[in-house]
Amino acid sequence: MSFKATLEAFSLLDDSGVNGAAVVEAFRAAGIEESTSVRIEGPAGGHTDFVKAVIPGKHGARRGGNAPTLGIIGRLGAIGARPEMIGLVSDGDGAATAVAAALKAGCMARRGDVLPGDLIIATHICPDAPTEPHEPVPFMGSPVDMREMNKHEIDPGMDAILSVDTTKGNRIINHKGFAISPTVKEGYILRVSEDLLGLMSISTGAAPVTFPITTQDITPYGNGVHHVNSILQPATSTAAPVVGVAITTESAVPGCATGASHVVDVEQAVRFALEVAKAFGAGKCRFFDPEEFRRMVELYGPMNHLQTLGRTARAQRL
Repeated sequence: MSFKATLEAFSLLDDSGVNGAAVVEAFRAAGIEESTSVRIEGPAGGHTDFVKAVIPGKHGARRGGNAPTLGIIGRLGAIGARPEMIGLVSDGDGAATAVAAALKAGCMARRGDVLPGDLIIATHICPDAPTEPHEPVPFMGSPVDMREMNKHEIDPGMDAILSVDTTKGNRIINHKGFAISPTVKEGYILRVSEDLLGLMSISTGAAPVTFPITTQDITPYGNGVHHVNSILQPATSTAAPVVGVAITTESAVPGCATGASHVVDVEQAVRFALEVAKAFGAGKCRFFDPEEFRRMVELYGPMNHLQTLGRTARAQRL
């Protein structure tokens, strides 16, 4: 069970003075030797700390094996909007999920339950970011832009990615808990993974829940079109398949709202992510069908241009 790790993650992050160093200290106390924090200053002031933890698998690349590596990215603008808002904001659920997953995976390894493949977990820690306008409710801002986030959170060793993000500020998901997206790979929105649906049913004890995404949602921020949020932004900077794991609610909740995080929902997402890590590393979970993807590209061509800012941005550079 991951409840203790989830409570520890919330306790750690719900602190006006928390930083990446404190998170790394917690990781190392959990037995995760390969854990780092890098502070990045924002162009308009402010900063955030990008943290990363690597939990080596029994047959993973870190030990010379060939088991695939799963990446878990805690996606968010920031964990706090101080001094405007007091306490951990709803947007921090992605970071809480990532931190809790790392703490639990480290504890598992220390007790002899070593994952088959390597697990790389990344997120960033900023307790005092500004808010920004968004419909239907305000979003959390961030000291750094999306390109900087992807640069520090996506690891080239990740063979597949679960991108966990609070996704409550909308009217298209009306479920309290978490939901998963279709797989996104190199500009293609592919079918929802049957293996992930099965693991979700097992870990929650309920029917799986998915959420819709659009072409706009898988394009990079900064192109002037509407995005449901940043949950699928990692897909703009990698060829690895990406699946969004959305922490959701029945009503629209602002990302900058406090008192709006639900420990049970986050804990479910943590357990799901770790079950995916077990199955993916063992070769028992596919994010997509490689042959079908190859056929799609053969029939309709590459869609990598959707991973860019588009023709206008290219023309401006020229």
